[in-house]
Amino acid sequence: MQTKDFQAAYAGSVSRETLHRLELFADLYAKWTPRINLTAPSTHGDFWTRHIGDSAQLLELAPDAKHWIDLGSGGGFPGMVVAILLENSQDRKVELVESNRKKTSFLHVVKTQCAPSCVIRSERIEAVVARTEAPDIVTARALAPLPALIEMIAPWARAGARALLHKGRGYAAEIAESRAKWEFDLVEHRSRVDADSVVLEVANLRPALN
Repeated sequence: MQTKDFQAAYAGSVSRETLHRLELFADLYAKWTPRINLTAPSTHGDFWTRHIGDSAQLLELAPDAKHWIDLGSGGGFPGMVVAILLENSQDRKVELVESNRKKTSFLHVVKTQCAPSCVIRSERIEAVVARTEAPDIVTARALAPLPALIEMIAPWARAGARALLHKGRGYAAEIAESRAKWEFDLVEHRSRVDADSVVLEVANLRPALN
């Protein structure tokens, strides 16, 4: 997937202005990633599929969500892509949480040029979860195994937040391990860009009755 392929895949839902913002993000990413290793080098040649398309598919799963929080945003995936796509929606809020100072410096540059309304929080995840009201949607990609992710977001998930979590091969074992401690509603959404990946939708979290 290149720029034109992304535009075709999301025809009717992505404006020319939004596409320009995504292209600018891609340019900034290309300039910064050799210096601070924003993502795995193996993914650099497939930016529009592995990063932009993979992130953008989340909006189809929660089209009406007003408040998004992305944990461990790193190079901006999926949080910055969501923020750019929602930039012209005045009633939406997107927050990106990343404790690495070099990466938050990059995110602030992207925010200024591509998504001014998003919020960058250079804090530890535990601190943000402890003092922030539950969002509608919490996201994370390549951050931690599912059991650890559920522990992180438990206060929010038990308060009604839904989680959209990118997972690759081996996710079934992570689900089984998580169910040893927690019960939750689960929908496995097949990835639009990777046949071996899923987006796990976790909701209605409660302690397991063992």
